Amino acid sequence: MVIIKGHEIETVIVKNAHNRKALQLKNNIVMLLRNIGVNENDIDVPIENVAIKKAKASATWYHSGHRMYFSHNMQGKYVDNLHVLFKVIEMESNLVLSEKKTFNDFISEFREEKDVEDKRKEAREFFGVAPDSNDLEIITKKYKVLAKELHPDMPTGDTEKFKQLNVAHKILKRELT
Repeated sequence: MVIIKGHEIETVIVKNAHNRKALQLKNNIVMLLRNIGVNENDIDVPIENVAIKKAKASATWYHSGHRMYFSHNMQGKYVDNLHVLFKVIEMESNLVLSEKKTFNDFISEFREEKDVEDKRKEAREFFGVAPDSNDLEIITKKYKVLAKELHPDMPTGDTEKFKQLNVAHKILKRELT
């Protein structure tokens, strides 16, 4: 089980027909987003040629002038990451369809800038962790150490670096929770 965006998601390990399952998941993601009013031509779910390899799954879609994006990279295989991505989008879109969440709330939940991947890479560099690190616990520990060191009230404090620290942590926390 993983908890993402407040949803408890049971992880699944796909054991065969990886590429076929990945294509099915992509089509299901497109269908879910179409059901809440996103134009099919505004949805991009890149498919890995070898769905069994370790790779991040992501989806990008546009609506009302907003770019929305979600990715997942904590599972062992691309197809397993895509399954988690599908489940998150399914749960969130069901909240919109049942009117428990407004479409504007849905947009703000997933809205991100085009350079989000660059910002995530810079944030990981700031914390001194591997470019593919997904362990929020380690990142948060490093955040706390750096926060004590960089806080403006400390002798070694640096207001600008403290601001950068908080932005970097927020970027990674949004990605990893």
